[in-house]
Amino acid sequence: MASRARVRAPELIGKGGWLNTGDTDLTLADLRGRIVILDFWTFCCVNCLHVLDELRELEEKHRDTLVIIGVHSPKFVHEADHRAVVDAVERYGVRHPVLDDPELVTWKQYAVRAWPTLVVIDPEGYVVAQHAGEGHAHALARLVDELEAEHAAKGTLRRGDGPYVEPEPVATDLRFPGKAIRLPGGTFLVSDSTRHALVELAADGETVLRRIGTGERGLVDGAADRAQFNEPQGLALLPAGPDGVRRIVVADTVNHALRVFDPTTGTVTTIAGTGRQWWQGAPTAGPAREVDLSSPWDLAWFADRLWIAMAGVHQLWTYDPAAGTGRGAAGTTNEGLVDGPAEQAWFAQPSGLAATAERLWLADSETSALRYVERDPDAPAGADAFVVRTAAGTGLFDFGHRDGPADQALFQHPLGVTALRDGSVAVSDTYNHALRRYDPATGEVSTLATDLREPSAAVLVDDDIVVVESARHRLTRLRLPEAAVRVPSVAHRTQRAATEIAPGTLRLDVVFQPPAGQKLDTRYGPSTRLLVSATPPELLAEGAGPGAELSRTLRLADGVSEGVLHVSAMAASCDDAPEIEYPACHVHQQDWGVPIRITPTGADRLPLVLAGLDAE
Repeated sequence: MASRARVRAPELIGKGGWLNTGDTDLTLADLRGRIVILDFWTFCCVNCLHVLDELRELEEKHRDTLVIIGVHSPKFVHEADHRAVVDAVERYGVRHPVLDDPELVTWKQYAVRAWPTLVVIDPEGYVVAQHAGEGHAHALARLVDELEAEHAAKGTLRRGDGPYVEPEPVATDLRFPGKAIRLPGGTFLVSDSTRHALVELAADGETVLRRIGTGERGLVDGAADRAQFNEPQGLALLPAGPDGVRRIVVADTVNHALRVFDPTTGTVTTIAGTGRQWWQGAPTAGPAREVDLSSPWDLAWFADRLWIAMAGVHQLWTYDPAAGTGRGAAGTTNEGLVDGPAEQAWFAQPSGLAATAERLWLADSETSALRYVERDPDAPAGADAFVVRTAAGTGLFDFGHRDGPADQALFQHPLGVTALRDGSVAVSDTYNHALRRYDPATGEVSTLATDLREPSAAVLVDDDIVVVESARHRLTRLRLPEAAVRVPSVAHRTQRAATEIAPGTLRLDVVFQPPAGQKLDTRYGPSTRLLVSATPPELLAEGAGPGAELSRTLRLADGVSEGVLHVSAMAASCDDAPEIEYPACHVHQQDWGVPIRITPTGADRLPLVLAGLDAE
């Protein structure tokens, strides 16, 4: 096998301690003789959740030689709360040891710049590979096979049970519920996300009437006691069909599918998605059962179609039940906060939807923003055109809990929105443990309730609002208050340290080494893509925009001392063997938001590793 750089792996240190180890602290010495993959993740990040799913098969196949260690490295203040990390590990079914690193100590030691990042350590304790972003499962599988063979031959491979210790299960009717709707008969349907099921509750919001799904991960249609889901989230009622029944569409998030539940028969049917995750270059329109989706998170009926918060690709899609078709409707797949015509807008993990007659409201979670879609008033008469606008929120790195004028208000990773009867909107401000309100008439944001545990959605019931308290595993009924709750203002920025950059020109290098046995395939044009932008935009005098090359010279503007570079890279590698008639290709992609500070002694080169190791 090819020789690799020999870099000794730094020790694993985290103030929050270890999870899933039976209260045992681990060191690299304890892991010597095993192949180790460090997964730097944070639980707000849908791309990190994708990687957790990518790793499951690899983890099971090599359980006697491979140890995956999650290094939880928070973006939001709430994610530095140890209790929240404990919850997230259970919520997303993480079945390997996790180091809670709230102060990013290990993150800094490994020079990580993005969520998610995977670092491979060989059985002798040396770093041999680094991969940022998604799509690296194939490369990792091949590398693990090579490391197993190499170190078995050297006698440095140790087989046996790993350090994972499964926590004791907790008995509750719901476990980290995601979304809920009220059914026509007055009962509630709840997505019981961690238990991969739907639960119908009585009008009291507590009594379980029936469960839909076996509780095991899977993509199986059929009767309620046979159907299977995979971390379902959003729910939406369709208009009544010819038989008068209002069926429910389910955003089956990890299955990358939409399912329909018929409340009269109890059956589940798949109506959209293939079960595969959408990747760049795949179709964005067509028969719904033939088009890939990516982590659909919530649903709402608006403008005579079903809208889908496609969190996994930072877009909104639509589904037409009459035609049985789906298509991308808003967003470019670039992550950020950019308003304008729907097809040009940028989103960042849209996770909550609510419709009124005029607007589709959405919680854009990674930008901590409340945004909306409406028909474009400047479009020609009869045109089916929409525009995206922001009510409150400023971008990827600013968040907090601040009421007042919308242009100054702050949320922290909201996951849900609910339209209220007076035209205002309730926001499930998830990481602030609060229910907030935005009033379009006054342009003001206020707080309705606090001391909720990770509220992820809410349902209006007469003069009450029923909140999905996800981390309390229940629905909580509140009377809509007449007066706002007074809350001290708090503003935050991401705690990631800024990279010091010299003024003038900056060489940006995205490092990508195709996995062993693969090459960049240029038969149909460039197989790489690079998009660069900045916050504020004035930070870059030259070099912003798209291009094919993974290296670029940027010129920093005079007079701007700090900001964030936004870099999005994609590379497609294919099998490099003449005898393979139809080579398999794999897409690797990642978005970076790199805080920078301009200083005379800063660096003039910024390397970002997509796959491989930076040689300089």
